[in-house]
Amino acid sequence: MKTGSEHPNPELDRLVHEPARLAILTNLYLVESADATWLLQQTGLTWGNLASHLGKLEEAGYVRVKKSFKGRKPQTTLSIAEAGREALLAYRRQMLDALQPLE
Repeated sequence: MKTGSEHPNPELDRLVHEPARLAILTNLYLVESADATWLLQQTGLTWGNLASHLGKLEEAGYVRVKKSFKGRKPQTTLSIAEAGREALLAYRRQMLDALQPLE
């Protein structure tokens, strides 16, 4: 029987591990880019929560936020940055490794 001490628990990226940010990153991973309204609908977050989490992810270099205008309407386009893609894949590997003993 394996014990927990045989499988070191690497430190998870807390920025990715937070459920709302994980939802943002996984949705952006699947598309080339998205507008904020689409991401809002996909994640079920409020505008305030979405903006707060996007700010943290942008500050970390995990997402790119492009603000522009479509006619007179402001438009925010979001995409996952290479650092965000790498962080999400590393997080996935860590979670799979951590859960592997349950098989």
